[in-house]
Amino acid sequence: MSTADNSPMETRTAEFRDAYGKVKAEIGKVIVGHDEIVHGVLTCLFVGGHALLEGVPGLGKTLLIRTLSDAISLDFNRIQFTPDLMPADILGTNVVMEGPDGRRHFEFQRGPIFSQIVLADEINRATPKTQSALLEAMQEHSVTVGGVIHKLKEPFFVMATQNPIEQEGTYPLPEAQLDRFLFKLVVGYSTREELTIVLDRTTRGEKPKAEKVIDGDTLIRMQNLVREIIIAPHVQDYAIRLALATHPEGPFATAITNQYIRWGSSPRGAQTLVLAAKVRALLDGRYNVSFEDIRRVYLPAMRHRVLLNFEAQAENIATDDVLLKVLDAVSEKAEAKTVAKAS
Repeated sequence: MSTADNSPMETRTAEFRDAYGKVKAEIGKVIVGHDEIVHGVLTCLFVGGHALLEGVPGLGKTLLIRTLSDAISLDFNRIQFTPDLMPADILGTNVVMEGPDGRRHFEFQRGPIFSQIVLADEINRATPKTQSALLEAMQEHSVTVGGVIHKLKEPFFVMATQNPIEQEGTYPLPEAQLDRFLFKLVVGYSTREELTIVLDRTTRGEKPKAEKVIDGDTLIRMQNLVREIIIAPHVQDYAIRLALATHPEGPFATAITNQYIRWGSSPRGAQTLVLAAKVRALLDGRYNVSFEDIRRVYLPAMRHRVLLNFEAQAENIATDDVLLKVLDAVSEKAEAKTVAKAS
């Protein structure tokens, strides 16, 4: 699969915005509102990362991902996570087969993870053992069964959903798995106007459907283009300091960090800030990342990468509220005290 593209940057940027707009328009045929959620999912798609959607039942999380798969010429599989789901049900297993000569041999039967867009529906309903089956696939884009490594077809995305209010029979995702999601997107309720459109569409026999508008090769070219966008050293340092500011008792920790955060972001948090900000820049027709681009992606990039302490939980403090205060406390310019320490 050739992904090289020597076209002028202006041409490729226009193609990026066109492809992004086409997919967004197709999703809009089915999904009403939730613009920031749609943008977050598309950011993950055009960066090459995974998305976790959290929200109460009935808000359209599964429908959004299904609609996305309808708009892109990629293989799609849906896995319904349940407490009795086993790792082999996801990855596949070696089964005994009999050849024409009567001899028996093991043959690998692929599981539903061997797709390009995988919907992990209600992912927190499966046991930790089953959840961990996704770790290698999400990070390495491969599956190891019986000591044999099986590569997954590119591009590969996991789009997962979870319900935050029904805790009986669920297993919280471990931090190691949460960290592999590029974004955690919190899906809220629709507005009065949006519900009016939803009812008009769903109670009058209308059945809008998205059409396929881009393919896998185009998507890979777009992902490569994102990585070519320039970020100035001082803007990148801002992203780094925002990630380090979530580390309690660290050199960049804020007062709110030390008070309420138990564990801070991994390096993946800083990587996510930069890559997602590059998508924002491209959509604005720019070839370099701004401070505002970093700020606009801070919450979805970081909310699943910090763990609040007991004090925050006891006071019913939300992770987003803590992160917003951290964001306000970190200056775009490097702090003088940091420079002084370095010298």
